[in-house]
Formats: sequence, structure tokens, C-alpha cells
Amino acid sequence: MGLGLHFDAQSFIAGLLAFVVAVTIHEFMHAYTAYRLGDPTAARLGRITLNPVAHFDPFGFLMLVFLLVGGVGLAWGRPVPINPANFRDPKRGMLLTAAAGPLSNLVQAAVFALPLWLAPAAVQGWPPFAVRLLEQLILINVLLAAFNVIPIPPLDGHKILTGLLPDFWYPILAPLERQGFLILLLLIFLPSFLPGPLHINPIGAIAGPVQEILVRLVIPAGFR
Repeated sequence: MGLGLHFDAQSFIAGLLAFVVAVTIHEFMHAYTAYRLGDPTAARLGRITLNPVAHFDPFGFLMLVFLLVGGVGLAWGRPVPINPANFRDPKRGMLLTAAAGPLSNLVQAAVFALPLWLAPAAVQGWPPFAVRLLEQLILINVLLAAFNVIPIPPLDGHKILTGLLPDFWYPILAPLERQGFLILLLLIFLPSFLPGPLHINPIGAIAGPVQEILVRLVIPAGFR
């Protein structure tokens, strides 16, 4: 079983299902962590739930379809609204709430990889679609964990970095939130139109090594 996003009917359906599972738990953990730390905003909007409908973003899902078909782009669930003013410690609250998302993806990847560690021979005998779904559940969660810790807004990594740095940096980094999504899109898509040496995806350059480390931690050598 080789881990990878190969476009065929089974991979496409498995990718959709895996993404829904991964993002639902990711957003749930944002909402639940915020609530436990004192912010009821997401709870009042019904976001502390494992019902995928509550976390569904139509445009983000459409972008997922393009991502699975074309192999480039990004996809997302509906962001969880957070009001830092409700936290007992706003800086720590935002840090922990942001970290809960990618951490949940790492935990999911580790849990779904357990059959590869405990019963590798049995996995080889599973129906092809079950194997493909397991592949995607592991891979997409690893990808989301690696991608979301990039310190560029609106990704969780930006909030994590802001929470870790001294307060001096907050007024410098916080304004980036307003233009963050545009910056992220440019970094993902612009290199495709640039010549030669400039044809380098900085997002992949940052997330790639993190993804490789996580893959080595989560997946047995014989299945990589």
C-alpha cells in the first residue's frame, strides 16, 4: 500500500470522505477548546458538534474537488468564530485554540495508522476501497497538520506563532490577518506562472519537510 493521492474514482471518493472526517474533527476541536477556555461563541452557533454539516463551507468543498482532480490548490471547512476577549488569558487562549486543530489532525493520522502497525498483513487483505480510504484518512490528516502550522494567516500557525512570541510582535503580526488569505493564495498559485528558478512553491517548501517528518513518525517504513 503506497500512500498518495492518485486520481481515480476510488481515490476521489475516498479523498472526499477523508477530508470531511479530518476537517470536521479539526473544526470541532477549535470550537471545543475555545469553549473550555471560556469563549462560548462557537458553542452558541452550534459548532461543538461532529455533524459535518455544521462545519461545511461550500466554496472550500468546491476547491477540494479541484484539488483532488488537479493536485494543486487548497480546501477548507467553515472557520470557527473565536472571540479572544472571552478568554481568561486571551493570548494563551488563542494559542491553545489554534493549536487544537492541527494537533487533532496529527492524532487522527496516528489513530488511523494503528492497523498498519498492529496488523499489517490483515490490512493487505482488506477490500481495495477500504485500503484506499485508510490511505487517504492518514495522508490528508498529515497534510492538514503540516499545512496548518505554516505561520501565514489565516492558518493556525500564524495564531500559534503570535501566541508564542513576546507581546511586542502582536501589533506587527496581527494586521496581516486582514490580507492573509490573499497572501496565501498568491503563494500557492503565483509560482505556477513564474519562470525557471522562480517556479518554486514556498508553501510546499515549508510544509513538505514537516509532512515528511510526520509521515516517518506515523507510518511504518514498509507502508511509506
